[in-house]
Amino acid sequence: MSAEIGYETMLVFSVAGGDEKAAELVEKFKALIEENGTLESMDEWGKRKLAYPINDEPEGYYVLLQFLAGPDFPAELERVLKITDGVLRYLTIRR
Repeated sequence: MSAEIGYETMLVFSVAGGDEKAAELVEKFKALIEENGTLESMDEWGKRKLAYPINDEPEGYYVLLQFLAGPDFPAELERVLKITDGVLRYLTIRR
C-alpha cells in the first residue's frame, strides 16, 4: 500500500428519514473509511439548520470525519456518496 495521506470530509445527511436513517448513514461511511484507511476522528455536529434549503429540506445532519488513506480512496468515497440516497452535500479536502 502506498503512503497514507490525511483527509477531512464534511458530510451533510438528510433528516427527512429521521435520526435513525442519519445514524445508519454515519455508520456506513465510518465503516467504509475504516475498511480503506485509518479513521482518526469523527465529530458529529448533529442536526443543524442549513444556510439555504437543499431539496426543500431546512435542516441537515452534519458529520466531520478525519482520516488517513491512500491517494485513490477519496475518489471512491465521493463516488459512493454521490449514489447514496440521503446525502445532501459532502466535501473532502486533503489536510
